[in-house]
Amino acid sequence: MTIDRRRALALFGLGGASAAGEAMAAAPRGLFAGRAAFLHGVASGDPLEDRVVLWTRITAEATTAPIAVRWDVATDPGFKAIVRQGQATAVAARDYTVKVDVTGLKPGTDYFYRFRYVRKGKPFGKAVGGRTRTLPKGQVRDVVLAVVSCALYPNGYFNAYDAIAKLPRVDAVLHLGDYIYEYGAAPGDYGMDSPTAKTRAPDPPRELLSLADYRRRHALYKTDPAQQAAHARAPWIVVWDDHETADNSWIGGAENHQSAIEGDWAKRKVAGIKAYYEWMPIREPAPGTLPEACWRRFQFGDVATLLMTETRLTARTHQLDYGRDLAGADGKPDMAAFAAKLNDPDRRMMGQGQEQWLAREIDASMKAGTAWQVLGNQVVMARVVPPDLKATMGEAAYAALLSKLPDYVAKPVEESRGLSQAGLPGNLDAWDGYPADRARVHDIFKAYKARPIVLSGDSHAFWVNELWDDAGAARVAAEFGVTSVTSPGYGDYLPGVPLDTAYVARNKEVKFTDQAAKGFLLLTLEHGKATGELVAVSTILDPQYQTRVLKRFVVTPGDGGGVKALAAG
Repeated sequence: MTIDRRRALALFGLGGASAAGEAMAAAPRGLFAGRAAFLHGVASGDPLEDRVVLWTRITAEATTAPIAVRWDVATDPGFKAIVRQGQATAVAARDYTVKVDVTGLKPGTDYFYRFRYVRKGKPFGKAVGGRTRTLPKGQVRDVVLAVVSCALYPNGYFNAYDAIAKLPRVDAVLHLGDYIYEYGAAPGDYGMDSPTAKTRAPDPPRELLSLADYRRRHALYKTDPAQQAAHARAPWIVVWDDHETADNSWIGGAENHQSAIEGDWAKRKVAGIKAYYEWMPIREPAPGTLPEACWRRFQFGDVATLLMTETRLTARTHQLDYGRDLAGADGKPDMAAFAAKLNDPDRRMMGQGQEQWLAREIDASMKAGTAWQVLGNQVVMARVVPPDLKATMGEAAYAALLSKLPDYVAKPVEESRGLSQAGLPGNLDAWDGYPADRARVHDIFKAYKARPIVLSGDSHAFWVNELWDDAGAARVAAEFGVTSVTSPGYGDYLPGVPLDTAYVARNKEVKFTDQAAKGFLLLTLEHGKATGELVAVSTILDPQYQTRVLKRFVVTPGDGGGVKALAAG
């Protein structure tokens, strides 16, 4: 046989990078030879049965020269059994981040990896490394996933990440978005009223607009020791939500983007996406594919098909707004006109192309006999109407509550009463604002008799929900909504108020919620059942903390598709 360069490298265990990785490995002339260090840790992500993405970033003295980086993958932490290795080149055009798609690995196997700076042709200085795992193949007993979202840097310590890093077992970490936030560090900016903001101020100290801004914010987050530890513990499977670009983003803009003073939205979106792909361990879309199209599939043997969706930047229609869309021509609420807008079948979250992909993947998963179809999704899918706290608490207690609240909290609390009485959803940025699109997803679940578990972020609260079809005749899926790592929830603004029980009492689909806890979801998937543990950290104001399981729920598959009633375990 012909022994070309690629095959020779593979024979000696020096190959195993994707085409992109091999292109990076071609070291150009004029390599940097000064002082350099790995200040931002490591990460791995997008694991498949035979490959995984490895990531790091190298920091050097002021230079625009390329920097050579050596990478090794081994089956032991001492790197005595190296199975893949190679050299990549960090360049200024990618902010000196390094991303290698390592191939030729074995399914369901733990690996250890490291990066080393190459100076004058030889590894130099201290290595930085982590642990990763490929996806299993064939028959699998169980899968353990940690699920997180929403980490507001100034608002507290990332104790949830630290707790994940200390788990005895985690096969992958799912991040459902708001990995970073775009706000600045001025008084009144989001999170800057926290006691921890004095030592955790955002960098840059302004709202993010340019590529340089987004890069600096990602760099700040990647210096957090708890976040570094969680990335080094296991592979991450990630997707953005809105704050990786701007709050309440949609295909044509964002609530937190004012074109008149902040420039063109398209340029800002491109900057946010480029920085995300540079700084995150995610496999990038193929050439010729929209960069926004980050939906993808992960197969965990015969136990679970994980489908990561994109509901922000590809096709999302502009969110409705009660202040703008509820009033009729006479200025009074026009409920019929608003209902027509809300239920317009042309209002989209994912778009037709992604919906067709979702249907194909669920069909294939069911035909393969996979136990669970898991949706990695940004926002809450359940129907949620806010509670009327006056009715819940009584008139006197409610009046006393309002008298103590600042106006920016009291006003939405009062508005929620009106929404509750009218049976209207509280969050039009969630699937509640796109009911026709939600019905299409439910129809896909039902058409293929799937056994879906929907995972959701964004809300800064824990949710355990049963999703019913529009007729209210069948449970089509279970939903676990994960709370934030640090971002404030509704309950943080209303301490002592019985919000959680009020939400459950008001909504058929909501079986449990905690509107104030911070933490993560630990999801164990097995044949015949799935167990969701809502893990809370005791504080985010101090790096010393404890964890406890707030609640445990068990999901079992329904007869002929869907799920049975959720059971507290």
